[in-house]
Amino acid sequence: MRSSNAGQLLFTGICEPLLAGRVAEQLVGREFFTGWGLRTLSSREKRFNPTSYHNGSVWPHDNALIALGLAHHGHTDKALALTTALFDAAAHMHLRRLPELFCGFERKRGKAPTLYPVACAPQAWAAGAPFALVQACLGLEVDAASSTVILRRPSLPGFIDWLTVRGLRVGEGRLDLMFRRHESSVAVTLLERAGDAEVEVLL
Repeated sequence: MRSSNAGQLLFTGICEPLLAGRVAEQLVGREFFTGWGLRTLSSREKRFNPTSYHNGSVWPHDNALIALGLAHHGHTDKALALTTALFDAAAHMHLRRLPELFCGFERKRGKAPTLYPVACAPQAWAAGAPFALVQACLGLEVDAASSTVILRRPSLPGFIDWLTVRGLRVGEGRLDLMFRRHESSVAVTLLERAGDAEVEVLL
């Protein structure tokens, strides 16, 4: 059964590189990607129902974990597309707050996402999703042993020109970083550092 669970294998790191590429391509196809996010179940499955709690709806936290996995395997462009889709969905939500889930109907011009009537909002998993999506875009990892923040192929989605991250703690150290998007890259500026924290940018 084709489900978004395969995308979470990318996040765990247990998926072989060759298979990771196949999973990534399938997830961004029309079976899963609605334009608002990824469904939990492929639209080709018999159990698929875009209004079902688990069998075809869009869960922001599930999408965020998948975005982290996509970025980990070098598919940053797909993580950016997913981040943009969920940002657009949030713009239609009350207080711009991502709910626990919403229905997995295909995005159509002039139409908002279809809300799931009893979805929790606020909801802790969903509240954490934007932070994980930003982490995925920046390729941000923390090596606690060396007190180093690693940025792998940092990128920003088209709706963010610049971003400041303050008080990023690494062991006993702390970092303030600024990211500024250019045409084909993102510039990283160290604004302030306290303690022995380090930054490593990998392009």
